[in-house]
Amino acid sequence: MPTYNEIENIARLIERILEELPFAEIMIVDDGSPDGTGDVVDQIAKEEPRVHCIHREGKLGLGTAYIRAFKWALERDYTHCYEMDADFSHDPKDLSRLLDATQNVDIAIGSRFYAGRLSIVNWPLSRLILSLMASIYVRVITGMKLWDSTTGYKCFRRDVLADLPLDKVKSEGYSFQIEMNFRAIRLGYKVGEVPIIFADRTEGGSKMSKKIVFEAIWRVWQLRFAAMGESMGYFFRGKKRPRPGLEKSIVR
Repeated sequence: MPTYNEIENIARLIERILEELPFAEIMIVDDGSPDGTGDVVDQIAKEEPRVHCIHREGKLGLGTAYIRAFKWALERDYTHCYEMDADFSHDPKDLSRLLDATQNVDIAIGSRFYAGRLSIVNWPLSRLILSLMASIYVRVITGMKLWDSTTGYKCFRRDVLADLPLDKVKSEGYSFQIEMNFRAIRLGYKVGEVPIIFADRTEGGSKMSKKIVFEAIWRVWQLRFAAMGESMGYFFRGKKRPRPGLEKSIVR
């Protein structure tokens, strides 16, 4: 979990996660939270060996925080790796459902829009429309058959993260989630959706910004053109293009 000023949520969330998955461990990547979020995690870690924290100096971005944690996980013998928000918008009760889903797919994502059905609580209409339109936009341009390609609630099988070129993933925010899905599917991995109820934060402030939105708009075209260039390269070299993975969604 990446954190920045989540002192109201982090201790309770860590407790809830460990109740749901007592065999799991938690890595917090804190971007120098002025409110002392990282200090709270350090205090918990002194008593709880399943909790770990990486401290970074200042806000270095959501995507780089995830990449840093994924690399940390790959240096150890974990079989699966989650990513989730630290504001309780992602219900810890869904952790087991996501893990179960990876018996059939390589990445299980918590979908807020599965099959066009909205499952979001306490969002303003403007943001609801923005996220829904973003998902439709991504489906059309990238060709990914995912209803919610921008969700940040996911469970990865280890081999997916080990195979992805993490150093080449430069996106942040919405576009980070899109790029990870896109790259995995291009490598032949299966991505499936698990319907969840997404509740907007009740403590702390949103990290959404216009920069994040605009990055997602142009980044999907960049991914699309890169994929087209790769396909053309195989065509001109007379090689057989790798077959993308099954993109059908699942319900668990």
